Amino acid sequence: MNWDEIKGNWKQVKGKAREKWGELTDDELDRAEGKREQLVGLVQEKYGKTKEAAEKEVDDWYSKY
Repeated sequence: MNWDEIKGNWKQVKGKAREKWGELTDDELDRAEGKREQLVGLVQEKYGKTKEAAEKEVDDWYSKY
């Protein structure tokens, strides 16, 4: 699945993101709308990660789709 497909299926995929990053709220995930950069920013902010670490974590999660 590519990011365009994730964006298109965000309502379904959002639950999996919530399982991975439990500190993210539904409102935050709704605002991300399946956009990679938005999700990276949320992970970076909520978990205090560097941008590179957040990108790697999001990309690792994404690669399972």
